[in-house]
Order: sequence, then structure tokens, then C-alpha cells
Amino acid sequence: MKKILSIVAVIAMLAVLCCSCATTGAAKVKVIDIALSEEAYAFCVNQEDTELLGKVNEYLAKIKGDGTFDAICDKYFGDGTPAAIESAAEDSSKDQLVVATSTGFEPFEMVDAGKYSGIDLEIAAGLAEYLNKELVIKDMQFDAVVTSVQQGICDIGMAGLTITPAREEIVTFSDSYYSANQVVMVPADSTAFDACKSADDIVAALNALNGKAGCQKGTTGAIYIEGDSDDPDGYGFAGLTATKMEYDYAALAVTAMINGEIDYVIVDNAPANAIAKAVNG
Repeated sequence: MKKILSIVAVIAMLAVLCCSCATTGAAKVKVIDIALSEEAYAFCVNQEDTELLGKVNEYLAKIKGDGTFDAICDKYFGDGTPAAIESAAEDSSKDQLVVATSTGFEPFEMVDAGKYSGIDLEIAAGLAEYLNKELVIKDMQFDAVVTSVQQGICDIGMAGLTITPAREEIVTFSDSYYSANQVVMVPADSTAFDACKSADDIVAALNALNGKAGCQKGTTGAIYIEGDSDDPDGYGFAGLTATKMEYDYAALAVTAMINGEIDYVIVDNAPANAIAKAVNG
């Protein structure tokens, strides 16, 4: 795995967290690099907007074919420089692409002093240009993104969204553009997973802890902790013997873990590594 580039637009909560660690010598974090699940990210549109869906898939095929997508990813996973993305004010009299997102999910969507960045939002800017539309970014809590597209409040959801049967019932997904998985984040001094070689080993160690598990509200991580084996359209996660603690952002869950309020965090691998890089310096 390529190293995560130091994030230019780290959200304020991470900045505070990093300052706290530097000042007090508080414990840092590490990522247990063993995949607990396999997922596919995609963008979502209203089920009735087949024209936009076609254009989104057309654009994704274009940027994957001409190297643009790889170049964007290199800005966050390699040695490139992230671009600052600006949002126009929403105006119904203009031809705009209104994007629902949820910042604080590094390296896919971040915001700092009104300037956006991230893989999804750089794609959003390119898509708006491709469609000859003005880009409007609407930042909201993650669990509102899909609903806002379903209800026609926003044109498209671009927020590190995993394709799930439940979401497919209310919105339509584009072709997948990124493969992800769930991982565990723990304090750097934790030895609970040192002997783990597989996902089954990780689950056994998590259940042995039987502690407090943090996650971002509305994400696959939340479902993983709770379990959905009774849902025929679910992932088939068995669930953990843990108390689920939900937060609006993954970074807040990590802050809680560093402060000793929870034992570990379940989160997607790319945000996990980005947050760890920001916290550890």
C-alpha cells in the first residue's frame, strides 16, 4: 500500500486532536491492516434521473481510461498535491450540479476554511465541468446523504458510499469506482491484535475485548459492529460482543478512543490510514 500523503485540508477536529497529542504526549493510534470486509464505492442519483446516471458512468469510464482517476488518487495516496475545490452558492436559476457529501471522511471528502478537497470532490468538480454545470457542494451528516438524493434535494451523492441492497431500494448507484474494506483502529500501545493473521483472528480478539466499539454513524462500520445476519439483503455480518458507540465523524470516534472513552474504532481502510497519518504526524 502506498503511503498516505499528509492531508492539506485536515478538518478542525483532527487539528485539535493532533495539538492535544503533541502537547500532552497522549497515546497515538495504529491501524490493524487486515480486511474485515470487501466493499465497492459508487455515487448515487435519484432513481428517476437516468440521464444523469448515464453521464456519470460515461465520465467515470473517461477518467479511468485517460489516467485522470489515477492522477487524482495519487494526490492522496502518493506524492501529488490535492486541489482546493470551491462550491458556488445554490441558485435555482442557474444550471448547477448539487452534490451531497459528508466531510471528515479523509481522503475522500474534507473541508478547511470553506475550501473542499478529497478524491470524491475532485471527481465532482470534474464531473460538473464535463456536464457544463456549476458545482454546488452541500455538506451534511453522512446518514442524510442518500436521503437527500432520494428526495431530490441534491442531484448526486458523493461521499464514499458503499453499494448496499438497502440503499439500492431508494437510489440508483453508478458504476463502482473504488474498492474498500473495514479495518480496526486501536491505540498505538495495544497488543490485543499482535498475533492476528486473519479476519477471523481479529473478530475473536474483538469479542474477547467485549468493550466499547466506535464508528461513524450510518456507515458500514456501524453495521459491522451491530451485525445484520438476520437481514437477507445485508452483508451477513455476525456482529460483535461490544457496545456500539456512534459518532457524526470517524475522527470524533478516534478522538474518543485516544481519550480512553472507547476501546477501538471500526472504519474504512482509507480514512483509517489518513486519520492515523494526521494524528501520528
